[in-house]
Amino acid sequence: MSGSVQSVLSRLAQGREDRLRHVEVRAAREAVYADWPNWVTDEVRAAYPDIAQPWRHQVEAADFAHDGLHVVLATGTASGKSLAYSLPMLTSIQSGLTAANGRGATALYIAPTKALAHDQLRTFAERELPWLRVATVDGDNSREERSWAQSHANLILTNPDLLHHSMLGNHERWAPFLKKLEYIVIDEAHVYRGVFGAHVSAVIRRLRRICAHVGSEPVVIAASATVAEPAAAVERLIGDPVRAITRDCAPTPERTIALWQPLDLNGTETAHRTATTEAAHLLADLVADGRQTLAFVRSRRAAEGVAALTRDLLREIAPELVDSVASYRGGYLPEERRALESSLREGRIRALATTNALELGIDISGLDAVVIAGWPGTRASLWQQFGRAGRGDEPALAIFIAREDPLDAFVVEHPSSVLDAPVEASVFDPSNPVILGPHLCAAASELPLTDADAERWFGANSLALLEDLAAQGFLRKRANGWFWTSRDRASDLADLRSTGGAPIRIIEQDTGRLLGTIDQASSHSTVHPGAVYTHQGVISLVTDLDLDESVATVIEETVDYTTIAHEVSEIRILHTAQSLAWGAATMNVGQVQVTSQVLSFQKRRVLTGENLGEQGLDLPERELITTAVWWTVTDDQCAAASVEVTEIPGAVHAAEHASIALLPLFATCDRWDIGGVSTALHMDTGQTTVFVYDGYPGGAGFAQHGFDIARTWLTATRDLIRECRCRDGCPSCIQSPKCGNGNNPLDKLASVRILTELLRESE
Repeated sequence: MSGSVQSVLSRLAQGREDRLRHVEVRAAREAVYADWPNWVTDEVRAAYPDIAQPWRHQVEAADFAHDGLHVVLATGTASGKSLAYSLPMLTSIQSGLTAANGRGATALYIAPTKALAHDQLRTFAERELPWLRVATVDGDNSREERSWAQSHANLILTNPDLLHHSMLGNHERWAPFLKKLEYIVIDEAHVYRGVFGAHVSAVIRRLRRICAHVGSEPVVIAASATVAEPAAAVERLIGDPVRAITRDCAPTPERTIALWQPLDLNGTETAHRTATTEAAHLLADLVADGRQTLAFVRSRRAAEGVAALTRDLLREIAPELVDSVASYRGGYLPEERRALESSLREGRIRALATTNALELGIDISGLDAVVIAGWPGTRASLWQQFGRAGRGDEPALAIFIAREDPLDAFVVEHPSSVLDAPVEASVFDPSNPVILGPHLCAAASELPLTDADAERWFGANSLALLEDLAAQGFLRKRANGWFWTSRDRASDLADLRSTGGAPIRIIEQDTGRLLGTIDQASSHSTVHPGAVYTHQGVISLVTDLDLDESVATVIEETVDYTTIAHEVSEIRILHTAQSLAWGAATMNVGQVQVTSQVLSFQKRRVLTGENLGEQGLDLPERELITTAVWWTVTDDQCAAASVEVTEIPGAVHAAEHASIALLPLFATCDRWDIGGVSTALHMDTGQTTVFVYDGYPGGAGFAQHGFDIARTWLTATRDLIRECRCRDGCPSCIQSPKCGNGNNPLDKLASVRILTELLRESE
């Protein structure tokens, strides 16, 4: 271990050694080089003067693309994936200009965020290639800028939302660009999972269908973080076979990884400090020690809170650094985002508290350390965030801080479950009818949709869905295909990034200023009346949530608490798709209807988590038809597990909470993507039943994956509860932050017994 990193970690742990639960060092890795491809033009090669030789994986991916094969490059952070897609793309654009008058060949770069596309614009501008006419096209463009891009740009940088809502519906205006399209780059492809992945899959297929119509067959180059089965994931995304390059030949510095748990044992109980509070203390110490550091947190609110607390701490130990601390999250205005990125890149910002918005490939180099407050959702995301530190030869430090959360507790107790385990495969279902239906309507509005088209681009299941859409009045079938029947924009039927409904605009009451937006599904629990909302360190309270007008109104008010909404749910089984007998018990997956309502919210002190009381809310019910995995146990099995009738509700409630918390370790989701219901007697099964369901219409694949690996998943759930050091249950095992029943009843010991009996029968 590097002496400097060792000394930094020792100083951080001084007086709190019990919190440092695990340390390991990943050795530096030497690079493996390859020769420049002979098809790369001299001018393109000269645009990369700092690269004497590319790495082998860059050349292998570039060669596949140049040969006309769809390819995915799935390697780690800072492994130079941009060179791999830039070489064939730029060479094609330059060669097209040489061979023909006018624009020549074109290329399209798709990023999941505007920020990443603008970062790429800066990078390409630095290449100083006079024939490269590059433009970002997104919701921030003026009409004149977009018109110039349509007529002149040979490289366009955009995002799936712009494709969906604008480019594809106006493809006649983009036809000169699309006719000459030779490459489509899909950057950060691992982000496209769950419902978002299914939406983007449909958008990419619609794009490729229009390209085929105008006479182009662009090659797809996907760049991804390290994920399992990247070829299969990208094939699901684009609808055609893909070659995969997965061996990372880039050098990496020595990286010290520390697992940190902010708790102190007090007899048989544990006392916790929140992970975000701990992150602020570590962030302040690291910055005061001269280490430029990113702190990744789980929410917009946490990003603001960590930055504010870090500034407060630095006022006492290094006041000259207070102004070098900032926060970064989604919802900022474009000019705010770009100013923050520039300040971080240039070193003026020394400490940045961020959501996963900076997990992606924005080129931020020279960072010394990363602090991650809470499980980021997947192993792939964890390694992506770890990789933000250590761009260069200097040893890097990465610290994971466990929250009061069962999954986080499992990670620090079982480090090999994450650090030595393969990353997950991306889980999404492009055939989900709730998602695919609106995109079939959009495709029909773009070009008449024939049965052959539908089957080629959207799968055989789309044919029956077209009939359903016609029966509902969305489409009409004529001799030459299916047609969109309305004057409204078909693309408005689907919002790629939410579960439905227009985004909620967050407005400052006194000034009318737009502070940000949030999706409608999250609004009930996040911007309900009385909720605490923070923007750029300014704390406000929500005074009104108007769901009809999609507006939340806030007023600035400094408070020392945060708010947590509580929701209750009922669930009915609509269809059982698969069922397995585990002895007398059953494990099932199928379609369910969930009726939920946010009834109240708690106020909790920021620093201590102390409950300051609960307040009721008057919000409407919401209905969700989705996919669930559920298991039943009989009365005889409960008796065999020595679980009394009075203990059953607490036992299955505890098992439900812990299983929801641990499913993200096995599927590419997080706790907030899924929900659960448990009952001692369910009306549809007639037995004790535990449900875990996808929190998205039609399902997102998470519950199905839980069914597929049920024994592994529930074994880890049982072990987590059994091994937790608390006596009766705590937030690190069976208590849930989103429980609508106030975490009551819960029975830790009975849940272990009932899960053990269930798993015994599973053999």
